[in-house]
Amino acid sequence: QVQLVESGGGLVQAGGSLRLSCAASGSFLSINSMGWYRQAPGKQRELVAVVLGPGNTNYADSVKGRFSISRDNVLNTVHLQMNSLKPEDTAVYYCNGEAVITTPFGKREYVYWGQGTKVTVSS
Repeated sequence: QVQLVESGGGLVQAGGSLRLSCAASGSFLSINSMGWYRQAPGKQRELVAVVLGPGNTNYADSVKGRFSISRDNVLNTVHLQMNSLKPEDTAVYYCNGEAVITTPFGKREYVYWGQGTKVTVSS
């Protein structure tokens, strides 16, 4: 019922920049938080950045000052501007959204994930 589609991953040299985008589509009443997670090979998925509400964002300590998250509530998109990239930022980045949908049992909130976009930072 809700699809999250990411774009913008790729290969970049250390110190470079990339911008990830995620667009939500489908049947939903609203989308509450939207954010980005990442999973490096052999590691658990971790939070990168999330927009909890207007002016309310959280960042992983490892990306503070380098990454910036922004959201367009009209277009239901979320973007992650990644600057000063490091090899340790290499991972598959997943868009995450908490959407409220209508079910036969009333309104319910579910968590949705995109398919992931790969970011590789070479040293």
